[in-house]
Amino acid sequence: MRAVRQMRRVRAFYAGGVLLWAVLTVWTAWQMPGTRQMWVSALLLAVFSGLLLTTSLWLHRLRTEDAPRRPAHHAAPRKATASRHAHA
Repeated sequence: MRAVRQMRRVRAFYAGGVLLWAVLTVWTAWQMPGTRQMWVSALLLAVFSGLLLTTSLWLHRLRTEDAPRRPAHHAAPRKATASRHAHA
């Protein structure tokens, strides 16, 4: 399905954004704690984390909707105990 492939690409992009902003937030907090730059990078980390979470939930829902509906339990095959032909 085209939408699933596209969502996977977007999810990979958001994961990269989360990684980048996590590193930059830690670096900025180490170098300049409490500054505006630190809070902006923390905000962008939160935004990309939210986008990643939303995309992951949508992908999970798309997978469960497209999955074939199968019964939870499969019955064992029955074996005929007697033939169904009339004896002559």
